Amino acid sequence: SISVSEHVVMQILALVRNYMPAYDIARNGGWNIADCVSRSYDVEGMHVGTVASGRIGLAVLRRMQPFDCVLHYTDRHRLPADVEEELNLTFHESAEAMYPHLDVLTVNCPLHPETEHMLNDDTLALLKRGAYVVNTARGKLADRDAIARALESGHIAGYAGDVWFPQPPPKDHPWRTMPNHAMTPHIS
Repeated sequence: SISVSEHVVMQILALVRNYMPAYDIARNGGWNIADCVSRSYDVEGMHVGTVASGRIGLAVLRRMQPFDCVLHYTDRHRLPADVEEELNLTFHESAEAMYPHLDVLTVNCPLHPETEHMLNDDTLALLKRGAYVVNTARGKLADRDAIARALESGHIAGYAGDVWFPQPPPKDHPWRTMPNHAMTPHIS
C-alpha cells in the first residue's frame, strides 16, 4: 500500500492535472483532448504549502520538492534550519499568513478544538482565487458547506481528500456532488 504522504501527492496531481474529469471523458467514450486539458496545469512553479510539518507534512514537502514547486509550511514548531535550507522552505507564523501565497494547500494537522473547521468561509477567502485544497487529515477540519460554496463560486479550483464528516457520509452529503472534487472513501 502507499503511504499517506504519497496519497496526498497523488491527490494534488489528480486535482491540478484535472485527472478525474479527463478519466470520466475517456470512460464515457470521449477523446476531446482540449476538454481534458482545459483545467489541467503543471505543478512546476506552483506555491504548495502544508498546515503542519510533522511526519506526514514534511514527507509531502519532500515528495513535492522534485516537482520544482515553491514550498511553504506552518507549524507550532519550526523545522531545523538545515531542513528548511535543504528543501528551500518558507516558514509562516500562522496558516492565515501562509494562505494568500498558495496555489495548493494541503492540510496535515490533527483535529482538536483549535483546528475544527479551520477551513471555513473566512479562511478559504484568504486563499488565492483558483487555489486547490487537499485534506487527508480529518474531515472535520473543513466546514463541509464552506468547501462546497467555495467550489461552486470558483474561489477554489478543486478539493480532494479521503476524509469526510461524518464517515461514511450520507448520500446527500454536498461533497458527493460538488464540482471539481477528487474525493474518495477513507483509504489513506
